[in-house]
Amino acid sequence: MTAKFETKIDFANPIWNRDTWARIQGDVNPENERIGYAAGEILGVKPGEKAKPLCGYEVFLATRLIPQDDGNYRRLNKEVIFYTDLNPDPGSRRMIDKWTNPWTEEEVDVVHVSNDPFNYTISDSLIVAPEDFPTDGSPPKMRKIPLKFPWRRIGDKLMLNTDMHLYYPNALQPDKWPRESSGPMAQVSEMMRYWVDVADVENPDMTSIPYQGTWSRITPWLPWMLMGKEAGHCVYIGLMTGAASNSKDLIPQHVQDFANERYPGMLSAPTEDYGPSISSLEYYARNQTPAPVKD
Repeated sequence: MTAKFETKIDFANPIWNRDTWARIQGDVNPENERIGYAAGEILGVKPGEKAKPLCGYEVFLATRLIPQDDGNYRRLNKEVIFYTDLNPDPGSRRMIDKWTNPWTEEEVDVVHVSNDPFNYTISDSLIVAPEDFPTDGSPPKMRKIPLKFPWRRIGDKLMLNTDMHLYYPNALQPDKWPRESSGPMAQVSEMMRYWVDVADVENPDMTSIPYQGTWSRITPWLPWMLMGKEAGHCVYIGLMTGAASNSKDLIPQHVQDFANERYPGMLSAPTEDYGPSISSLEYYARNQTPAPVKD
């Protein structure tokens, strides 16, 4: 059954923020799934050098929202990141299984990301850990604040930026993963920009809201690059979009074909809330083995 949702634009109302965010992230009709898509490039940033394009990426998400009794939404989600070559024509880029490190000239095996699931709750409250994650292993001190996003209205559009900056214990500790690990802690930022139509937000018949925007991410070196604690980091930058529910047309056919061959089932959103939901680094730690240390 489709959940009731607030359509009257009110930036200060946590319920409106929750419901509008849910309609952007997914579809409040649980019979529908929502496909999101992003593509771009990953840059390598090292001190004393200009940024260097390393590879491209293709991302999609398959999401289903399950309305909860308290009015919140459980977001059930699968997501992938496939790494590609740097063909000058972005539409002709293809997934890669080998990559040559431009600094070390070492050819390495590419490890694509396939997170199943990555679920969380969309609530009218934002739960934050102001002290991030303590390094002594103690649980973070959490606090709850009303959900209010930094919206801007420009004519007949709403613009939303969602920024997240994290610093947490690395699932790949350097004593076990000397070539894959950037260090004991992982520093990750994710910055998204959404553009939506005011008319869509105010439409009570639209259980999901189409969007266009950008996706940027700052991470340590990807573990399969085997850069270890070398100074520097990766920057993802690209475009993203979400259209009508139940539509996979956003995803290029060759990306769908690759997903169906290598990662069957990822193009369909979960129908049940299973878990656990863990990070890409945790998946890497579970499914890969440390690379041999070079002489």
